[in-house]
Amino acid sequence: MTPVVEVANLKKHFPLNSSLFARHAAMVKAVDGVSFAISPGETLCLVGESGCGKSTVGKLLLRLIEPTEGAIRLHGEDITHLSVGDMRPHRKRMQMVFQDPYASLNPRLAAGRIVSEPLENYSDISPKERETRVAELFEKVGLRADAMKRYPFEFSGGQRQRLGIARALALNPAVIIADEPVSALDVSVQAQVLNLMMDLQEELGLAYLFVSHDLAVVEHIGHRVAVMYLGKIVELAAKEALFETPLHPYTQALMAAAPIPDPHMTRQRIVLQGDVPSPINPPPGCAFHTRCPFAFERCRIETPALKPAADGRHVACHLVD
Repeated sequence: MTPVVEVANLKKHFPLNSSLFARHAAMVKAVDGVSFAISPGETLCLVGESGCGKSTVGKLLLRLIEPTEGAIRLHGEDITHLSVGDMRPHRKRMQMVFQDPYASLNPRLAAGRIVSEPLENYSDISPKERETRVAELFEKVGLRADAMKRYPFEFSGGQRQRLGIARALALNPAVIIADEPVSALDVSVQAQVLNLMMDLQEELGLAYLFVSHDLAVVEHIGHRVAVMYLGKIVELAAKEALFETPLHPYTQALMAAAPIPDPHMTRQRIVLQGDVPSPINPPPGCAFHTRCPFAFERCRIETPALKPAADGRHVACHLVD
């Protein structure tokens, strides 16, 4: 099956010194060589600590920021270096659901107008057809058509996120980047929105890049999981395999820190020492070796590549060679 979207060795380095006379400007290596592919109807979850580069990957995928290196392919077509004009036809196939359902909607526009904006910008259908399409989208995300005349402040948080999902669906995209889409919602509402996204995926064959730090959410919605640390993917595996037997020490630490819903169950906690290194000056060798309880001399010298391991997963760790 041809992937909907594919990235290869994607990098984004932000210069700290913008002076024209700076010979060697320091760089923040926000994303440093990320590769993955997402198939139709699949959800790839990006997880990791804050600042590891998850959201930057999503912005690169949408070409909201320009990559430093690497390639981005949409339905097999390279879109990495397309101009703004050449990129426009591809915008319809990639949409985003934002983290904050309060800030991502224009408070001056009625809900129906918010959802119809993509149709006004990217299609030539008549106003009557747009109104019909918007009503269908409202019904699809669980909102009543008569809510089209209401303004964002008249909706609850969960309803606002449903509006954001309806807006993302307006142009029949192939892939949706969801950046922490339920983290600002009440726990009871999170499940409703996640189930809605899963139902829409099954119905429409959508591909999701789902950015999250909540492992319970990832376990519910994901098909595969990519674990990021300091701009790199350190483990990429099917959800079941990752949660059952994490191989990378960083993944093991993440899983050990996640709460267990059963109060009678316990598991050994892995406490990582020190802080995350600076992306401006990452350590040599494996970036995780400064905090890894299993690090040895090779880890301090040689950067591990993301290599195939058991059960189809990929791991960047010398212990899993």
